[in-house]
Amino acid sequence: MRIKQTIEKVPGGLMVVPLMLGALLNTLDQMHLPMLMDFLKYLGVAQTPEGNYEFLRIGGFSEALFKNGALVLIAMFLFCAGSQMNLRVGGTALKKGVLLTTSKYLTGLAIGLLFGYFFDPMHGLFGLSTMAIIAAMTNGNGGMYAALTSQYGNRSDVGAVAVLSLNDGPFFTLMSLGLLGAKFPVIAFIAVLLPIAIGMILGNLDPEIRAFLKAGEILPVPFFAFALGAGMNFANFFNPAVVAAGLTIGILTTVLTGLTGILVFKLFREKSFIAPVAEASTAGNAAATPAAIAAAAAVAAGSGMMSKAEAAGYESIAVLATAQISIAVLTTAILCPIAVIFVDKYQRRRGIDGTFEKEEKNPRVKKEQSIHAAK
Repeated sequence: MRIKQTIEKVPGGLMVVPLMLGALLNTLDQMHLPMLMDFLKYLGVAQTPEGNYEFLRIGGFSEALFKNGALVLIAMFLFCAGSQMNLRVGGTALKKGVLLTTSKYLTGLAIGLLFGYFFDPMHGLFGLSTMAIIAAMTNGNGGMYAALTSQYGNRSDVGAVAVLSLNDGPFFTLMSLGLLGAKFPVIAFIAVLLPIAIGMILGNLDPEIRAFLKAGEILPVPFFAFALGAGMNFANFFNPAVVAAGLTIGILTTVLTGLTGILVFKLFREKSFIAPVAEASTAGNAAATPAAIAAAAAVAAGSGMMSKAEAAGYESIAVLATAQISIAVLTTAILCPIAVIFVDKYQRRRGIDGTFEKEEKNPRVKKEQSIHAAK
């Protein structure tokens, strides 16, 4: 059976498919069908505090992993992702990585700021929140970027992924919400950053540790995705407003972050625009950001920096934002490659081959120049 290959045919499949499976099982749980509950009771499952019997609340390792394990698994993912942030990147790759990360972040922040100004920042148009917009627009799909730039881009485009790894996880979203007025204490930032920072230090001190932890960039994803889905209702994905919100975020991400990246590259005299368009996507792991932000809000409420009502507000929109971002992941996974192909064809018509570095010349161009000189 080719289960993994089938899942990977779905855009962002390792994140989206387990997420929806968890949501489906949780939906069945919440329906409290008598036949299923009688079967669980027969097996000896303990009642929930509400007096029901549920698949995902049977206790033991199963409940700890499949129902309650999201935050621990996300923390593990962040630790491993941090270990892959290579501080020893080439000058051109470093420059491109900084330009892409900065332009993508500022674009997401600006759109989130404008949205919060014109609409309710927690429950605005289509049920969108500033948190969902920033989380989706600032976190690019590193795997898709690497694949697209390896085919259509050049060496420094691919190398920029080392810097782009910085936008993995909830830190940029947390920082943005702080800039927009949310009162997160310093400890909330430390609590989010610490796993990433420790992983980054260890990965740069010892290449063997980096190699050992590399699998952790992928391995926890379907597990925390399932656990996140286990807190959702499958009906969320069929809510027209949620679908509209996810499509809106996805289109804005591909169009606006792509255009902003192109303008920044043009400002810094880069000829090929493959890299900024390849980064105009939403990463599957961005769907984990709302849960992490809700956890940070709980820390803020515990320290007295944020009221319990404010913290509860972030917790209340986490499930909805997760569904919206998941749809945005699917949307950008379709739009982003199409945009890259379009830009590549446009550039080639103008004599620009994105697979060559700026200082290199396409051999075909060199040959034409030699023939011209001979004449």
